[in-house]
Amino acid sequence: MFDLSDVRVMIAGGSSGIGLSTARFLIDYGASVIITGRDAKKLESASRLLGPGTSSIAFDAANSQARAKALAGIGQLDHLVISLSGGKGAGTFQTLSEVDLRTGFEAKFWTNFSLAHDAVECLSPKGSITFVSSISARAANPGTAGLAAINAAIEGLVKPLAVELQPLRVNAVAPGVVDTPWWDWLSEEQKKATFESFAAATPEGRVGKPEDIASAIVFLIGNSFITGCVIECDGGLRLVGQKL
Repeated sequence: MFDLSDVRVMIAGGSSGIGLSTARFLIDYGASVIITGRDAKKLESASRLLGPGTSSIAFDAANSQARAKALAGIGQLDHLVISLSGGKGAGTFQTLSEVDLRTGFEAKFWTNFSLAHDAVECLSPKGSITFVSSISARAANPGTAGLAAINAAIEGLVKPLAVELQPLRVNAVAPGVVDTPWWDWLSEEQKKATFESFAAATPEGRVGKPEDIASAIVFLIGNSFITGCVIECDGGLRLVGQKL
């Protein structure tokens, strides 16, 4: 579909899940991919799995000094994908603490913002930034007000930046429930029940796979006529919601 030969792409959060699947697709299209994250061992393992065309660098994207040093070492890029997940922010409105919500914003929104902000000078004017938000920003699921706020803030960057940074393109993908290591805090039994519940509520009848989201990200990178867009890749979950 796309020829991405001689294109350099950095994927923040590229050692597993959506980021790893995106790296795999991009390499298939000829891109040179740099995967980043905090865990050097996971990155090394992912790099071996991906094979030629891949390099990795471990740093904490939330740390300004580490971020600046890493970006200086990476040098010129064509595209940036930010697939960094948070942890805090879920729960019903009355049980959600301000501390957890602030922690959630720090972990996801501010890290996305800061990395994109600092990476702009490294990016080709003909390149792109692709954020990974969440369908929680576009749905009405009880218990997700905090997550909705965090991801809506990320999506709120897309249109203004697409105009301000032009011709650099800025887009996002909003995934639904996706079977990634993010869910590993649940036991296998709990995860199975959770996925079955969401699958039953989703028009497509299943939860997502990392490849579903990765293909949408690759589309946004490869199609040079799309900017200021958020692709909803959720199997239709936003259309029906999910009861508590």
